Amino acid sequence: MNHWLMLAITASAGCVMLIVVLIGRIVHESGSSRSADRPSGSHTPLYWRALSLPIAMLASQFGPLLTARTRLLARERIRQADLDQVLSPESYVSGRVLSAMCACGAAALLWSPRGLVPWWIALGAILLGYALPASWLRDRIESRRRAVLRDLPFYLDVLTLSIESGLNVASAFVQAVDKGPMGPLRDEFGRMLRDLRTGRSREEALRAVADRLQVPAVTSLVSALLVAEKQGASLGAVLRAQAEQRRNERFMRAEKLAMEAPVKMLAPLLLFIFPCTFVVLLFPVVSRFIQEGWLN
Repeated sequence: MNHWLMLAITASAGCVMLIVVLIGRIVHESGSSRSADRPSGSHTPLYWRALSLPIAMLASQFGPLLTARTRLLARERIRQADLDQVLSPESYVSGRVLSAMCACGAAALLWSPRGLVPWWIALGAILLGYALPASWLRDRIESRRRAVLRDLPFYLDVLTLSIESGLNVASAFVQAVDKGPMGPLRDEFGRMLRDLRTGRSREEALRAVADRLQVPAVTSLVSALLVAEKQGASLGAVLRAQAEQRRNERFMRAEKLAMEAPVKMLAPLLLFIFPCTFVVLLFPVVSRFIQEGWLN
């Protein structure tokens, strides 16, 4: 029992120290200026910036233990989230392990007035802490995909106008990046232009954009551009057809979400709104029954 108590105290102390380090790094990062020419997606996430030292120590220990499949899956998810330039698979896995350790320490600290934390609560805290970074990364990927699908028709219109006005493909993408709204699609096109300036071929740069985003609409656009360029077809007509198709798909997605809204509202209605309504309506009736003695 003393051994487990000392372990819980040590974990709690480690959790408190990590929280102190986190607050200190947040204060330090808030006072430092961010680079203006760096794309928005290439900044290291706050959690990995704040706990960079313990994560680096864990990465040096867990890095050799990672299998090739785990490393490949982690690298693919990081690339889809546009964090491949600032986050390695080892750092990502180490961040998940450290999150599980912090969650276990927090559970032990909260349960310490009652004694030793039960094993099932500690296990649940570890699983929750280990899953939180993966959930955050999944939400980031889905948010980027929604933003890409929202902004893609506008970029296609700009590309179409630029191509039909006589510009080449690279200049058309430059105009799209300059005139387009802020978002992941603009960052990806800007990264593609930087790849072209460094000597990468246009086909490789376009396919890299499609591989990073993993959005069927962008993959279709890249394939159509490469096929039209190889066959000598009119890029303006291809881009105009792509823009029209993307607008139709966006309208269909909006219709689908509008039709799903009543179904999603059914559970809150049954669990929260209807019970409260019945309580308000039946309260006078029940009160009258009690006064008359019918419920005694």
